[in-house]
Amino acid sequence: MNDTATQLRSVVVEREFPYPPEKLWRALTQPHLIEEWLMKNDFIPRPGHKFDFRADWGSVQCEVTEVDPPRTLAYTWSAMGLESVVTWTLEPTSGGTHLRMEQAGFRADQEQAFQGAKYGWNRMFGVLEQTLAKEDA
Repeated sequence: MNDTATQLRSVVVEREFPYPPEKLWRALTQPHLIEEWLMKNDFIPRPGHKFDFRADWGSVQCEVTEVDPPRTLAYTWSAMGLESVVTWTLEPTSGGTHLRMEQAGFRADQEQAFQGAKYGWNRMFGVLEQTLAKEDA
């Protein structure tokens, strides 16, 4: 087996939002807000907490691995044979917050999941933007 067959890929989405990190942090960690832009869930921002994202197509099993408010949030993402880690990084900027999401762990034979995640996360960032725009600061 050559090295390229074992290399893992990541989906990275980055965007600047005109809101402080604390506002984005709430949207990433409060279950009712997560449900508005991503999926139904039983999330608690506590390392070791196991939770699920639920949608009409099925569910994703997750476990919180890192919580550093309002800078970093990470959790495992396990669904349909994909074992990955989603890491959110929030960095204050002069105009608000630079938000970076990386989902790491796509194998070469998971092209459909990789492409689906690229499409899905970009779409979800748009919904997140709408959720943030209507939420009180």
